[in-house]
Amino acid sequence: MRALRSLSPFLVVLGLACGRPAAEPETLVVFNAGSLARPLRAALDTFAVREGVVVAQESAGSLETARKLTELGKIPDVLALADAEVFPRYLMPAFVEGYAEFARNRMVLAYTDRSRFAAEVGPDTWWQILLRPGVETGRSDPHLDPNGYRTLLVWQLAERHYAQPGLAERLATAHAARNVRPKEADLVGLLQAGELDYIWSYESMARATGLRFVTLPRGIDLSPPDSAGWFGSATVTVRGARAGDSVTFRGAPIVYGVAVPRDAPHRALGERFVAFLLSTEGQAILRHEALDAIETPLSVGARQSWMPVAPPAVTQDSTVPVRVP
Repeated sequence: MRALRSLSPFLVVLGLACGRPAAEPETLVVFNAGSLARPLRAALDTFAVREGVVVAQESAGSLETARKLTELGKIPDVLALADAEVFPRYLMPAFVEGYAEFARNRMVLAYTDRSRFAAEVGPDTWWQILLRPGVETGRSDPHLDPNGYRTLLVWQLAERHYAQPGLAERLATAHAARNVRPKEADLVGLLQAGELDYIWSYESMARATGLRFVTLPRGIDLSPPDSAGWFGSATVTVRGARAGDSVTFRGAPIVYGVAVPRDAPHRALGERFVAFLLSTEGQAILRHEALDAIETPLSVGARQSWMPVAPPAVTQDSTVPVRVP
């Protein structure tokens, strides 16, 4: 009996320990551009299984995503945007100390076999077809989504490329306001359902969803790095980080960026995911999902442990703004 009494406290502690519920797994919160939803999901699924964590993923236009931090005070563990330039223009240094450029893309005009004049559309005829009566074309909101202001940049570049004065304004008029959506990913379903004939998209999104698309000339698709100077001749001004502010974006090759916010709730976990995303394995996952991962990611801003060793990118200066339709 004495032995049992002496053991009873130990047995009580042991019983409590055995009955205690397992610790809740950490939750990795990721805010990302709509065009990154699918490729990041694939990378996150692999990472979550390996790390034993839960993932909460929010997809929105990159400008809308940035304003979640600046206006709503919502801070994720990882922030991945469709335009790396949004980081210095909206979020540095208050919310983000540094970021990595990790993927590229190009603008395309996506369509289906059911689209009006699908048999005639091509790199030299697309603009003529979009101006025809009855053609419904969708684009994303330039104040919320980089794909939206990149569409306007493409129109300006096309005006010069095809030597068609006033083409950008004519295209703006032809694109009905009812066909504008918060982000490019919102347009895909409308196109597939036949409610739209064409949508402005990224090549990665078109490939991943099995859409047909027009490959635009190199001088207007915002893709080749060696055309940066030419792209820079086009500018668009959109709403800034807070109400009343504005930001001007100059045409540039499309580059995606990723960062761990300085006040990330699970900073160490976020850093581990970004390191995985930028690794050879992470890049292979992105490429499998049709995203052009940069073989050697570029670090920009304050050096952090998860950032690759590479020279910083050059930040472009603002120019005189133009009206956003």
